Amino acid sequence: MKLFGTNETAARQRPVPQHIAIIMDGNGRWAKRRGLPRTAGHAAGSEVFRQIATYCRDIGVAYLTVYAFSTENWKRSQEEITAIMGLLKQYLFEALEKMERDRIRLEFFGDLSRLSPELQELAARTREISRKYEGFQANICLNYGGRDEIVRAARTFARQCVEGTATPEALTEEQFGSLLFSGGIPDPDLVIRPSGELRISNFLLWQSAYAEYYVTDVLWPDFTPAELEKAIAAFNSRDRRFGGVKP
Repeated sequence: MKLFGTNETAARQRPVPQHIAIIMDGNGRWAKRRGLPRTAGHAAGSEVFRQIATYCRDIGVAYLTVYAFSTENWKRSQEEITAIMGLLKQYLFEALEKMERDRIRLEFFGDLSRLSPELQELAARTREISRKYEGFQANICLNYGGRDEIVRAARTFARQCVEGTATPEALTEEQFGSLLFSGGIPDPDLVIRPSGELRISNFLLWQSAYAEYYVTDVLWPDFTPAELEKAIAAFNSRDRRFGGVKP
């Protein structure tokens, strides 16, 4: 695969983060600047996700987590919500056809019970197929919120304590982390926010405690593998101390 205008040799040889997370922001503004409906921005952003996911797999990233639809996004117009869900349905249908060929695993973070029965079934089918493969995994956050995720994990732990399978005194960060939607995969090394907004927007609040952040003014539908390479270069230039001090 051609690496989208990057130096292919350099792109394959330099270190890459194990886990990249992206807040896919700016679809609406991208469409507005072009005099298009917001739904057109979401369609363009969906195609960019396909490109970036494939690129991440090809350069050796192990996990990609994207913020597709938050618990707060239900406040948007019904037309926009319907368009987003339609794009998700289309993507999952296509993914089911290609997963065996591409060996890309898909996982979903969030409460899927509010999605349509058809979307829930498609998500369940992709999860089932994903279990057969190893390698690159894309995590799609749907009806997801970081605070909601933490509350759900706390409730699960509380039930375990009531049932006698856990005790409050024995709780560790690792044990609590295993109760999150992301339990079992490493925390993100790099969180990217296109669109220039300087906020976390309730995304991976627990998991991103020591992630490196990269913000760009580029809107998500204009985000290319070359832009991703800029983020990776910035990540590789930083001194990650995780709260400690290097001698």
